[in-house]
Amino acid sequence: MESMEKNQETFQRQHQQDLKVSEVAGYPRTFDPNFKGPVAKRSCTDVLCCIIFILFIIAYILLGLVAWVHGDPRRVAYPTDSKGHFCGQKGTPNENKTVLFYFNLFSCTSPSVVVNLQCPTTQICVSKCPEKFLTYMEIQFAYRTNKHYWTYYSQFCKSPFVKPAKTLAQVLLDDDCPTAIFPSKPFLQRCFPDFTTKNGTLTVGNKTTFEDGNGKTRNAIELRTAANRVNKILDARAIGMKVFEDYATTWYWILIGLTVAMLLSWMFVILLRFIAGVLFWVFMVGVIGIIGYGIWHCYQEHSNLQGRPNSHLTIYDIGIQTDISMYFQLKQTWFAFMIILCLLEVFIILMLIFLRERIRISVALLKEGSKAIGYLPTTLIYPVLTFIFLSICIAYWAVTAIYLATSGVPVYKVISPEGKCKHENTTCDPEIFNTTEIAKACPGAQCNFAFYGGKSLYHQYVPTFQMFNLFVFLWLINFVIALGQCALAGAFASYYWALKKPDDIPPYPLFTAFGRAIRYHTGSLAFGSLILALVQMFKFVLEYLDRRLKEAQNNISKFLQCCLKCCFWCVEKMVKFFNRNAYVMIAIYGKNFCRSARDAFNLLMRNVLKVAVMDKVTDFVLILGKILVAGCIGVLAFLLFTHRLPTMIEGPTSLNYYWIPLLTVIIGSYLVAHGFFSVYAMCIDTIFICFLEDVERNDGSAERPYYMSQSLLKILNEPSMQTKKH
Repeated sequence: MESMEKNQETFQRQHQQDLKVSEVAGYPRTFDPNFKGPVAKRSCTDVLCCIIFILFIIAYILLGLVAWVHGDPRRVAYPTDSKGHFCGQKGTPNENKTVLFYFNLFSCTSPSVVVNLQCPTTQICVSKCPEKFLTYMEIQFAYRTNKHYWTYYSQFCKSPFVKPAKTLAQVLLDDDCPTAIFPSKPFLQRCFPDFTTKNGTLTVGNKTTFEDGNGKTRNAIELRTAANRVNKILDARAIGMKVFEDYATTWYWILIGLTVAMLLSWMFVILLRFIAGVLFWVFMVGVIGIIGYGIWHCYQEHSNLQGRPNSHLTIYDIGIQTDISMYFQLKQTWFAFMIILCLLEVFIILMLIFLRERIRISVALLKEGSKAIGYLPTTLIYPVLTFIFLSICIAYWAVTAIYLATSGVPVYKVISPEGKCKHENTTCDPEIFNTTEIAKACPGAQCNFAFYGGKSLYHQYVPTFQMFNLFVFLWLINFVIALGQCALAGAFASYYWALKKPDDIPPYPLFTAFGRAIRYHTGSLAFGSLILALVQMFKFVLEYLDRRLKEAQNNISKFLQCCLKCCFWCVEKMVKFFNRNAYVMIAIYGKNFCRSARDAFNLLMRNVLKVAVMDKVTDFVLILGKILVAGCIGVLAFLLFTHRLPTMIEGPTSLNYYWIPLLTVIIGSYLVAHGFFSVYAMCIDTIFICFLEDVERNDGSAERPYYMSQSLLKILNEPSMQTKKH
């Protein structure tokens, strides 16, 4: 008892000395000495910002309604022919024609190719893709003996003809029919050439050469080169189908992995209350062991590739490949992975060595946080509510963006296959285009559908509406996160300021704190979220300008651009840090945002030594916990998906890319663990702020006792004593 009182006196005397120094430095104390916990009687704060926030939400809802009226998401889901008509749209002549067909795929190499697979060639809707090689000249001869050939060929013309009476030159001039058709298959509701490889030779419909209908003999390589962008999509199709098959095979294993991650995170949270010190070393050894296993596996793969053909090639040699598995057949890939993991292992070990004293303090804070969560178990469910709110915001933003992007009427542009027409990219009318001077001045030019737009006031401001959509989305996302932080801070502050725990803890502290935050402090939370949203918006604009002006930039502008990105990144981190502490002060005192941010800043500056002790060390410990959860689930999933646990459990068979579901499980497990441990981080931050307030307000006497536990008083007192000695 005597040593306890002596410890309190020593701590209070040292803290008073720190306060005198901090007050001289310009960080004064302003508080009510009779404070006994979170303020119950409050008034609304930052009302003006609350009104502005509500007006923005109303405008956001109206924008969504207007976009819903003008937009049409079918324009994204369905292909559009040269006249701007949907393929497969019900109630139209194209109802049964669900696939888009290109007249001349070789024209897709033109520099005038636009986005969304639009080539400077006629595009029509057909019911099915061609299945054979045929040219218009061959049809004219075959029609004399068998009219069935023309019946088949005419379905790929703009309109049905009785017979192929026009000459080839006239067909090219009128652009009524394609000069040739090739075997194709539908993908993304578009007819793409049916490329296959036999014995290392590229073929189209089992042919290596064919006639293009213009008197030239082409080969499959030329067609693939001509349809370079289509070729990339074909490669993506193969990968996409394989990935879909892998997900269809492993979806229930992924769900099991995420469920196990949730249970494991919950178990760690519960165990932290009883064996925080032991569990911390479990985190350390587990993370080091998992990374060590990764290093050993990379070394084994590197050794197994020794002597295999082409394994000595570099990533630069093979270039960019859509088949990701090719990179895993190179020794350089596994060597790079091994070096990265080795550096990470060394970094973690050095952090453990140099931060061993501060980690001990973090363990004590974890124990205190575990007690708080033990008394307030409902706080572990709150991340689910945050996830629901964030999902609603993301879904509304995505839907509004799609409807805005598809607003308008069809806009047609002049497109020339050679790209030499002076009228190219000018608007035109497809109904009268052939009779205009442009058609005469630019032989071969076409008036094709380009995009959806318009000249009305609404259509002129669609880009501005998209920016508004993004800005309000960022504001809402940050507001939801701020609301969660303030509600959790209020609940944990109620725990801390209860003199007799758990008897003095008010009923339903989380629900009460959430209600207070919504009722009184919506404006303050919106104010802090607005500042962060503005910084993030500037970052997005800067990134957009960087991409648009990348080719025109010199070395000086690139350097300035990097400096600006670095500055905005630092500003964003700093704003998040101060906002987080301001929300804690709002939850405790109920003041407005600016005053809470000022008080939080002054409080932290008056205790800068203690802040330096626990600022990021606790985050480091929690990050290791997240890595351990994700790593454990990842190792089990790796052993399962690679069939290395045949005696224990039979995993999914015949996976194309086992690393796709593996990464899904690892990332999903990390996010699940992040949701649980983020509650811990907020708990520790709140307890630390309350501790600093407790020390300044109370002296440990019977009249003004400390609300903290003696273990917390001792563990946070020792670093300041050691610092004084040094």
